[in-house]
Amino acid sequence: MGTGIAQLSATAGFKTILYESNTDVLEKARSSLLKILIALVEKNKITSDDKEKIFQRIHFSSNIEDCNAELIIEAITENLKAKIELFNQLSAINDDKTILATNTSSLSVSDIGNNILQPQRVAGMHFFNPAPVMKLIEIVKGEKASEEVIQTLISFSVQLGKTPVVCKDSPGFIVNRVARPFYIESLRLVEEGVADFATIDELLEATGFKMGPFKLMDLIGNDINYTVSTSVYDQLNKPGRLKPSFIQKEKVEKGELGKKTGKGYYEYN
Repeated sequence: MGTGIAQLSATAGFKTILYESNTDVLEKARSSLLKILIALVEKNKITSDDKEKIFQRIHFSSNIEDCNAELIIEAITENLKAKIELFNQLSAINDDKTILATNTSSLSVSDIGNNILQPQRVAGMHFFNPAPVMKLIEIVKGEKASEEVIQTLISFSVQLGKTPVVCKDSPGFIVNRVARPFYIESLRLVEEGVADFATIDELLEATGFKMGPFKLMDLIGNDINYTVSTSVYDQLNKPGRLKPSFIQKEKVEKGELGKKTGKGYYEYN
């Protein structure tokens, strides 16, 4: 997700810093982005000159001291404590006008902001996977976020070629709140032996969905999807209809996270 957001930003003409503390992961991001840009040239989506300019706008760094900018978008693990710790580190090396945007899928933006200096500059900027393709961005207004920050994020989203939608800070925001039954009811059907993964995917795709629930969970990552399901379930006081499935829990425990690990509900080369 972070690589996709960096690609979007650089393509829109912004000087961009892609930070990752793990140098191996950072090098993988660099290599992946270059392959994506080369593929876009081959498909005549961009020119060779465009590719060079986009790539040159991105500074890859494993040094957090380099993360000095007007807007910072975090796309780390879906963990409240980790996000708060990172934002506090970033606050210390940036001025109080720097906007801190979290790409959280379901955590409370207000809880993050309330633990940061100048919480009025903290807001949600939720991209969807894959970020360069999906048009929607949820702009999540925490309880202390300033209107100026929200308007800046709306303007930036439009400059990225996206469609921003402002929503209140609530469990799952809009899309992930609506999407929970799509995943959970599909998993229930498997639990009850009604149908298998492939059959459910095939039927839903035949009704107009671009991707069935199990293919989509594998694309998103079963760890991320399960974490979001658990987060929404807990925040809404554990309604039975939204109880996370033991099938997905087992997938996560086995490390079968989907495309990124080569195996999830399906196997990938």
